[in-house]
Amino acid sequence: MNSPIKNQVNTIFVSVSELHRSVKWYCDLLGQKYQAEHLNQPVYKLDINHHTGLILDAGPRGKVQKVTPSPHPLYNTDDIQAAFRFVEKPNYQITSPITVFTAVKDPDENIIMVCNG
Repeated sequence: MNSPIKNQVNTIFVSVSELHRSVKWYCDLLGQKYQAEHLNQPVYKLDINHHTGLILDAGPRGKVQKVTPSPHPLYNTDDIQAAFRFVEKPNYQITSPITVFTAVKDPDENIIMVCNG
């Protein structure tokens, strides 16, 4: 049976408490230029590739959102050793030793996994 649901991910939403801080953090992690003119409270959309986007969502305007960290986001790399050296910078909190993946926490303590493959 054919499914009407496409085999692709269009947009991933990540809840954040401070949009500006999180946008800068994710732009640095993903090698994207921070574009303040694209900051549209309470969300910021980062283009990932072909169909996928990443929305950082700070919740209702004028309120600081309480965030329950998610342990699920995943990013890919062709060179796990280089990725690990990159996240050893002071603004990343490494949460796991390097294996076929490494994990860091974003500013709201969401676990971001980077893996080979």
